[in-house]
Amino acid sequence: MNARDPLQPLLPDDSAAIAAFAANTWDEQIVPALTDYIAIPAKSPMFDADWQRNGHIERVVRDAASWVESRRIAGLKLEVIRLEGRTPVIFFEVPATRAGSTGTICLYGHLDKQPEFNGWRKDLGPWTPKYENGLLYGRGGADDGYAIYASITAIEALDRQGIARPRCVGLIETCEESGSFDLPAYLDVLRPRLGEVALVVCLDSGAGNYDQLWLTTSLRGNVTGTLKVEILTEGIHSGDSSGLVPSSFRILRQVLDRLEDAKTGELLPGSFHCEMPADRLAQARATAEILGDEVWKRLPWACGADGTPALPTTTDPTQALINRTWKPTLSVTGAEGFPELKNAGNVLRPYTAFKLSLRLPPLVDGNRAAGELKALLEDNAPYNAKVTFHADGRVGAQGASGWNAPTLAPWMEQALHAASSTHFGAPCGFIGQGGTIPLMGMLQQGFPKAQMMVCGVLGPKSNAHGPNEFLHVPYGKKLTAAVAQVMAACP
Repeated sequence: MNARDPLQPLLPDDSAAIAAFAANTWDEQIVPALTDYIAIPAKSPMFDADWQRNGHIERVVRDAASWVESRRIAGLKLEVIRLEGRTPVIFFEVPATRAGSTGTICLYGHLDKQPEFNGWRKDLGPWTPKYENGLLYGRGGADDGYAIYASITAIEALDRQGIARPRCVGLIETCEESGSFDLPAYLDVLRPRLGEVALVVCLDSGAGNYDQLWLTTSLRGNVTGTLKVEILTEGIHSGDSSGLVPSSFRILRQVLDRLEDAKTGELLPGSFHCEMPADRLAQARATAEILGDEVWKRLPWACGADGTPALPTTTDPTQALINRTWKPTLSVTGAEGFPELKNAGNVLRPYTAFKLSLRLPPLVDGNRAAGELKALLEDNAPYNAKVTFHADGRVGAQGASGWNAPTLAPWMEQALHAASSTHFGAPCGFIGQGGTIPLMGMLQQGFPKAQMMVCGVLGPKSNAHGPNEFLHVPYGKKLTAAVAQVMAACP
């Protein structure tokens, strides 16, 4: 019998069998496993300094590894690798089933989580999983606990049908939500074992809707850190001192005005901007045609001043997509130095501190931007106040750079559209994402010829990092089958 040509589409019966296997595995194995996973507060080390002693990361790693080892995949080898003082990674290998195949498919995900946040629905919570109407609620299921389970299921679906594929390796980390600062050390150790990577499958991204497969074409970089303004050594009576002592909050506002136009949200330093490539602009326009006003209407807007919803910075779908993917933005994500409202007396506070998140366009160097940001905020402090900015540091640097996907190879483009049409009934969509996945830049540098399939279940209202995060299980089933089909097409 002649071997199947990977460039030829799968037979309908094979595609149907893959879809059925993926759906059954999700129902019988993955949803129960993720239900247990969500209940474990395995917060990333940036949010749990005592992660080793608390043992939550160790538990989710152990549970995921045990699940993988229970699957019937010939030649599967799995190892939990632990470097001293670093969060662990799971590494697995599965030999090729296609004769003569020399390339490797690298599958990536992470098991660490963001912290709780507030505002959860009364019957929900970050560590109390609930499966309702096809949605699995709770922290981390969609970002990104499902990835290892879906990756193994995609491999197993192909093997069960006798559909040949290249060698596969898996890299599952536990530091992604902290900027993957532990990952470079593991990549150095694992580089000889990765092989020649031909395709990277990263299941840590989002979807424009739940009606088709979506390929992520770009990611923003990020600089996070704490901006602190100190003016007093202790709090003092505001009636006695205000007007003489400058408010630490006002000084902080002045400092931020160097960075951002408060009226428009435009970032002022030109070095934080870059030109958007023509092909990405064309893709944004095509995506805007698909999604329309849902690009901005999908967000949970508060009730505005006139009783209608609050408004975005733009209602133009194309510009909205550009703003969230290729424009630098500043967000204040936390504050310190403020008492609770119920305890806020007439006291002039000694300091104000903000946690800043500076999102950077894909082509801006994150480490350089972090240095420029520090100088901009600290230099020439008003009133000779003590102004400091301490970046959190990411991946061995002070800031994380973004990522712009390589040009699609003909086989990859064909496979994406075929897989999306088969399992979703619509062609593949292309969308930039505003988040940061440090691994992608690392792998693209290490394997410049590799194709990148970055996708995920984070579609409308899934709300990763926020309250009521959910995993859209029907989409997860179809995504798993689509990933398997693309893997089968990898030459």
